Amino acid sequence: LGSDDNPRVFFDVDIGGERVGRIVLELFADIVPKTAENFRALCTGEKGTGSTTGKPLHFKGCPFHRIIKKFMIQGGDFSNQNGTGGKSIYGEKFEDENFHYKHDREGLLSMANAGPNSSNSSFGWETCGIWSSHKRARCGKDA
Repeated sequence: LGSDDNPRVFFDVDIGGERVGRIVLELFADIVPKTAENFRALCTGEKGTGSTTGKPLHFKGCPFHRIIKKFMIQGGDFSNQNGTGGKSIYGEKFEDENFHYKHDREGLLSMANAGPNSSNSSFGWETCGIWSSHKRARCGKDA
């Protein structure tokens, strides 16, 4: 999976104000370039603030709002911080690119969505190899 030319991003993870580690992810820009660019730019915060929320388009300070042990971790809702919000760098939502990779191993990163063409900033990171068979664009993996 992946390519040496794909971008890598990271999350520094804090619990209770204490740094506990860093998650490094390779983004599949070779397979889903628009999705990977959305995720990369939300990691850097380089796109400024959202036009509808006025909030920074950035994952910094955004919690993992749903953690299910031995299953998955969800995050990316920087607007509401509970899984009900989120924005993309392209606007409210953007279209699905493809579903090249299947959820067949732990460490895969996917955009969470509410149906076709509804990706935004919300994502799921698989901690086992049997996540949902729903249509979600796989946009990266742990590096």
